[in-house]
Amino acid sequence: MKKLIIVFCCFLMVLLQCNCERIIIVKAEGENLSLHAKGAVLLDGSSGRVLYGNTGSKERLPMASTTKIMTCIVTLEHGNIEELAEVSEKAQAMPKVHLTVQKGEHYRICDLLYSLMLESHNDSAVVIAEHIGGSMEGFAKLMNELAEKIGCKDTNFVTPNGLDDENHYTTAEELAKIMRYCIYISEKREEFLKITRTGSYSFTNYTSDGKQGQRNFTVNNKNAFLYMMDGALSGKTGFTSKAGYCYVGALERDGKCFIVALLACGWPGNKTWKWEDTRKLMEYGLSSFEYRVWYEPPKLPELAVFDGKSKEGKKTIRMQMEELISPKQRVTLSIKEPENSKGMLLRKEDKITMEMTLKEALIAPVEKGEKAGLVSYYLNDELLQSFPVTVNNSVEKVDFRWIVRRLVKLYFLQ
Repeated sequence: MKKLIIVFCCFLMVLLQCNCERIIIVKAEGENLSLHAKGAVLLDGSSGRVLYGNTGSKERLPMASTTKIMTCIVTLEHGNIEELAEVSEKAQAMPKVHLTVQKGEHYRICDLLYSLMLESHNDSAVVIAEHIGGSMEGFAKLMNELAEKIGCKDTNFVTPNGLDDENHYTTAEELAKIMRYCIYISEKREEFLKITRTGSYSFTNYTSDGKQGQRNFTVNNKNAFLYMMDGALSGKTGFTSKAGYCYVGALERDGKCFIVALLACGWPGNKTWKWEDTRKLMEYGLSSFEYRVWYEPPKLPELAVFDGKSKEGKKTIRMQMEELISPKQRVTLSIKEPENSKGMLLRKEDKITMEMTLKEALIAPVEKGEKAGLVSYYLNDELLQSFPVTVNNSVEKVDFRWIVRRLVKLYFLQ
């Protein structure tokens, strides 16, 4: 009987171990949110600040077809979307989901982008990548260069379609940053939004001399979030057996923009989990955050400068004697205010504090624009932003000639 119980317990442990990856529910510390996604982030689209992240938000995970937002924006920035691209044998061999392109056919890059983003066709991604980058490897280099520019340190692209590869990964936080770049920062953001917001699109293939071919296609947008919530802006789904269901999407409402990124959000049988998590995070953002003024200009004192040449002017003999014994001047200070100082998304309980550190005094020579201190703003004791305090005017250092000239003026020309 004891042996039977031990065998049963071992079997139960193995069963739980095999399925634990499929039933992850993560509770975020400090917030009453329960999410299915292993990695989840809510980002402020305006500032790029993470408003919410669960315990897996910074973990490197496969991203499946959410990869294609990077494929799309790189193509828009580097290619001519009116050009024709020829289908290779490699592109034709891509697994489902695919457009079923055939080797030797030609397609407009523009049409392939709709195929890529609306129905997530893997073969279209390879046709685009080989045409823009010269090869999949060349295109991956462009993707990684842009990721580095955006500030992604835990992201690496190998494929343009997101098919599983151990070296192809990102984090929920960095995926949200990439989406922010696509819809707010890139010079091609309007083109990106136009493609990803289109409901249905039809096109044909082409012959090598630019004439329309005989094959007709219609692709329909699979991003259900566009119809789930008012203000839904853009998004991209993804799924592979290794990555599970993934999603990245953006919403704009009441002057606020939120971006949600989800990685490893369930496996087959849990297809709706990504929509549940997306709605929960978006509603949390809409109800919990409001724009509040966070920046208050500091009152900056004047700062003493020792051993500096004094300015000419009417001064008493005593004042002039003091300057000769211990030359001391005063300079005004300033900081460069942030470009967007009107407000940021904050919760009612969030607290902004300011800390100013200044040098006690300066010693000449002092150059205009020289750093004299730092003003730092903290959000709930975490550094939000720092601004250098700089000197508004220059002060030259006292030299022998200056002392002689002042002595002559003081004793012989008074």
